[in-house]
Amino acid sequence: MWRVYCFPLCPFSRKIRLLLGEKGVGYEVWRTDPWDADDEFWNMNPAGRTPVVRDAARDITLADSRAIAEYFEETVDRAPMINGTAANRAEIRRLVALFDENFFADVTLPLLHERMKKRLILREPPDSRVLREAMKLAHGHLDYIDWLVDTRPWLAGPQMSLADLAAAAQISVADYLGGIDWKGHDQTRDWYTAFKSRPSFGPLLAERMEVIQPPTHYAMLDA
Repeated sequence: MWRVYCFPLCPFSRKIRLLLGEKGVGYEVWRTDPWDADDEFWNMNPAGRTPVVRDAARDITLADSRAIAEYFEETVDRAPMINGTAANRAEIRRLVALFDENFFADVTLPLLHERMKKRLILREPPDSRVLREAMKLAHGHLDYIDWLVDTRPWLAGPQMSLADLAAAAQISVADYLGGIDWKGHDQTRDWYTAFKSRPSFGPLLAERMEVIQPPTHYAMLDA
């Protein structure tokens, strides 16, 4: 069985766990906080970031969420998530990059820094200005997702894809940290509500970060 090294609010680990869940690949979670990782973890990924996945029986270690996703796409036929024509696959990869890079930098990362890192590690109060800016930028990203939902069956095209998983992973962490204002984003909220009802999402909704608790609606499947 694969071991997934991650911590509860790592959006990139969530993306991989969603992928494994959709593909029916068994895995176990191995809690690893990057700010407190040991030498074993650094040897597996010198970048010091989660996720890392390892199959000890086959001596396979994979790091970087996009590389990990590509590996499972190439080795597991079930539920392809980089699918369709060459143009479709390019669109999936474009959107994954958008969510992994832009959404993360604009929204998820500042929320993690202000509401998780400052509380658990730095022992400092959050900066309300940074939080307001992150939530403002979140509206812009949700506007774009609203448009995608309005114009396509799934975010990247006719089928569920890695783009949906990447978006849901980022949104779920931001939502956990209270950084998503759903007002005016009914399309994205409905898409996300349906998505988090999938069996692959259940383990993520059940996890909690010590001290930091999510809003009441976070784990509700109808909100």
